[in-house]
Amino acid sequence: MGRHPISAAGYRILWFLFNEKVYNTMSKNKLLDYFDELDGSIEEIGSDSTRKRISQKRESRRKEQEARLFIRAQEISREFRFTYKAARFEEAWLLDSLSEIAEHQWITDVIRKVKVGKEASVYLCKPGPAVDVPLLAAKIYRPRSLRNLKNDQLYRVGRADLDEDGHALWKEADVNAIIKRTSYGEEVRHQSWIAYEFVTMEMLYEAGADVPKPFAREKNTILMEFIGDRGTSAPPLNHILLERDEAKPLFDRVIHNIDIMLSKDRIHGDLSAYNILYWDGGIRIIDFPQVVIPESNPASWRIFQRDVQRVCQYFSAQGVRADAVSLAADLWTSHGHRVFEKVHPKFLDADKPDDRKRWEKEK
Repeated sequence: MGRHPISAAGYRILWFLFNEKVYNTMSKNKLLDYFDELDGSIEEIGSDSTRKRISQKRESRRKEQEARLFIRAQEISREFRFTYKAARFEEAWLLDSLSEIAEHQWITDVIRKVKVGKEASVYLCKPGPAVDVPLLAAKIYRPRSLRNLKNDQLYRVGRADLDEDGHALWKEADVNAIIKRTSYGEEVRHQSWIAYEFVTMEMLYEAGADVPKPFAREKNTILMEFIGDRGTSAPPLNHILLERDEAKPLFDRVIHNIDIMLSKDRIHGDLSAYNILYWDGGIRIIDFPQVVIPESNPASWRIFQRDVQRVCQYFSAQGVRADAVSLAADLWTSHGHRVFEKVHPKFLDADKPDDRKRWEKEK
């Protein structure tokens, strides 16, 4: 049931990390193989060609980070031990990520790994006395250095960056660090990405949307209601062939949720049957870090259309007929939005009549 603070293999890795003579004689790939054990399927550093592109500076920084992680995990593990038998680096990562949540008695155990995603892994947890649900899910984002941040700018446009408490950043140093893309600034952006998911889930849950109930957020972890039971996780809709009499009601329910999101000035941004869970005849929508603000993002109408089209494509295969284009336009305009993409003034030419007309429309 219990876990040893650090395995013998863990100590060997620590020795490698601190012994420069050994480190200098090790192959780059061999060292990175150790880091791969943080998660069973981290794709970002998986290929030989990618490994060759990792700079010496990044290797050194990761080496220092992992060493600190193991030392911190050794301290934490004296008080928090869990059932799940994690790999070497994963164990230290889990201890560091969940220690404060365990201290607040939100959880008492990590039972098993539920899902491995591109950005985060999800773990089934046993709740503590502070929680009133049978099971909890801990969504733990990977360290920023192991994430691919280059594709998230489309969604961030028009969003104020948030601090760890979910409030808009106000410190000039933090804002400047993000603008300059310093190492610290990238960490602040990473925290903002996570904060948007938690704040959005809180907002939508209170509005009556079908989302897992969020409970807490600490560091790189979001703790929420687990959808499923101890032995089975709720599958995504794309794994389900719906009965004819339940497809239309569920489609209507998904559209109702999209409408709630718009009422709260949110677009999911990546909605599809892959992130709509099915359980006991109902749905739960998940994965909100990339939410888009309709009035602030010039691409919001296009992103919203894509969400609606993906939903309609799935339900079309289940026998539900819907005109995705008309449905998206009706939902969009019902909340006061206009059906065209805004163009930034810098892309318009004042000497062109068509551009002047476009500018007059968008003012």
